[in-house]
Amino acid sequence: MGTGAITQYVDVAQLVLYMFWAFFAGLIYYLVRENHREGYPMDSGRNDSSNITGWPVPPTKVFKTEHGDMIAPNPAKDAMRPAVTPIQGHPGTTFEPIGDPMLAGVGAGAWTPRANFPDAQADGTPRTRPMRLLGEYSMSPNNVDPRGVPVYGADGKVAGTVTDCWLDVSEMVIRYLEVKVDDTGATPNVLLPMNFARVKDGDLIGNILKSLGAEKLLHTGRGAKPDARIEVGALLATQFAQVPRTQSMDQVTIQEEEKITAYYGGGSLYATPDRMEPLV
Repeated sequence: MGTGAITQYVDVAQLVLYMFWAFFAGLIYYLVRENHREGYPMDSGRNDSSNITGWPVPPTKVFKTEHGDMIAPNPAKDAMRPAVTPIQGHPGTTFEPIGDPMLAGVGAGAWTPRANFPDAQADGTPRTRPMRLLGEYSMSPNNVDPRGVPVYGADGKVAGTVTDCWLDVSEMVIRYLEVKVDDTGATPNVLLPMNFARVKDGDLIGNILKSLGAEKLLHTGRGAKPDARIEVGALLATQFAQVPRTQSMDQVTIQEEEKITAYYGGGSLYATPDRMEPLV
């Protein structure tokens, strides 16, 4: 027998190779199992409503986080089903929302459950806060100050007035506009994501209104031109009252940001019935 041989048919090189194969097979099994911690069971889309469990199913594991324990897989979370129903009986058919499509949380307005605490900076303070709490920040005089400027919905009607700007102090950008709507709820103000807002400085609009003799429609905001306005094409004016509210008037959680943005996203498709129709 040569060097390293254990018997006439087995040597050390063979054992090392077999050990590597066993290790690699175990690694693949482990990675596939861990990949099934979230997102399962999956809906197969078949008429029998059968689910894909995602074999191999990992055992429940508790993850220790700063804001409490997180369980994965989470049976309660994974059992959630979207509020949709198929419009026809065959597999692969189109789904339509159940109930109010703006609040169904599906399609263009889909959101996912996230942590219900504010997105924090390195020092633990919330990164997105209203400017009324940030005395060291101010609006540039070269830009339109949206505070006090009216907000118009896609129907051209006034939805409310901007009362404050919520600043992302990490990125130095305005994330939300705080809008006071005509609502009798306990929290009258709602947040408007800045990427859904179009700020008009008022020069062109003001000239048009003045030419039509409608100067009374002009509004004045702090640092803004008298005829400045903010337009939101995603929602109608009346739909601002249903924007998901925040638990606190001074901070917004990651979960709340998810739902607020999803509501405006849903409006881009569900705000009016004709938006759900195909374009010909």
